[in-house]
Amino acid sequence: MGEVRVAQEKFGELIQSEFTRIERMKRDTEVTDFSRLNKIIIGILPGDGIGPLIMKQAIRVVKELVPKEIQDGKIELREIEGMTIENRVAKNESLPADVFEEIKKCHVLVKGPMVTPRAGDGLPNLVSANSLLRRQLELFAAVRPIKIPDKNIDWTFFRENIEGEYIWGNKGIQVNEDLAVDFKVQTRQGSERIARAAFEFARKNGKKNVTIVTKANIVKLADGNFIKAVRKVGEEYPEIEIQERLVDAMCAKMLDPEFNEGIEVVVLPNLYGDIVTDIAAEHQGGLGTASSSNIGNRYALFEAIHGTAPYLISHNRGEYADPCSLIRAMGMMLAHIGYSDKKELLDKALDICTITERKIVLTTFREDASSEEFTDYLLDTIQKMKQE
Repeated sequence: MGEVRVAQEKFGELIQSEFTRIERMKRDTEVTDFSRLNKIIIGILPGDGIGPLIMKQAIRVVKELVPKEIQDGKIELREIEGMTIENRVAKNESLPADVFEEIKKCHVLVKGPMVTPRAGDGLPNLVSANSLLRRQLELFAAVRPIKIPDKNIDWTFFRENIEGEYIWGNKGIQVNEDLAVDFKVQTRQGSERIARAAFEFARKNGKKNVTIVTKANIVKLADGNFIKAVRKVGEEYPEIEIQERLVDAMCAKMLDPEFNEGIEVVVLPNLYGDIVTDIAAEHQGGLGTASSSNIGNRYALFEAIHGTAPYLISHNRGEYADPCSLIRAMGMMLAHIGYSDKKELLDKALDICTITERKIVLTTFREDASSEEFTDYLLDTIQKMKQE
């Protein structure tokens, strides 16, 4: 009984921490208006592994897209040091306090992939820096666009970014040697704010459908309440149709035209969103092609959704990594701060370089293009488009 009592006490502490977080969500109403800022500070977090290499190319692209704004001081690119795995291990902190203070001085962030230690790799068992950044900055919406033109797919995923199975991911209870318990957390406030973000996007972009993806036939409370919250918010958007899909079917049949008919905007709890968007990115052309924005009321973070590619680094092929994910993240960032025309230009140039013209091919092998050579090609394409 002693083991049960200890587990009950720990669970009670976790519940109380959620009540505190809910009150914080209720107060989190301040929204950054970028049009009123004299200077927009973009924090650059290069990351680990291939991160600094592809970030270098992404920065070249953003400097080509907004050169005057950077020169005039309207936009500042500010590199934030200290988030390398070496520094985090040395301080035994996933998100060092001094680095986080510098991060909070920025308005938006662009982040390369970062190492999250795993059992057996010889590193301290640090919590994911990605998850900590999302929670500490209240970046509740992970927005991931996926386009597969030949399948007539143009989807935007809104993944709830903080709750679900991940929020207590390192706070499960090992009751005894035979029993371990992890948790899934859902709040009304968390579900409603991700739903509102999805519906607002749909309305502003002329989309007529929001699809909810859960496993509510089995996970009755958390997923069932998520659906209820989304449908409640949906009542404010009567012109938008709401439909539901089960997550296992979504993973298995997302390319089936009959199954995916009508899908435009997809809203999902955290874990399902992580899995489904990675699968969708693979169908699009691989994780290297996909980017993600993490949106909150005050801050926003834009990133590649792939990892640090240790195999490429260990085989001295890091400079041949595909930079498109981080370049696309830069485009999403520019649109978020008010330069949607620059994102449109970049998207068209990327379509030319990766689909229609494709004079230079990236494979990560030395016999094909390097990251720098591809970026040269992309910049040349952008310059030609500007002159037309």
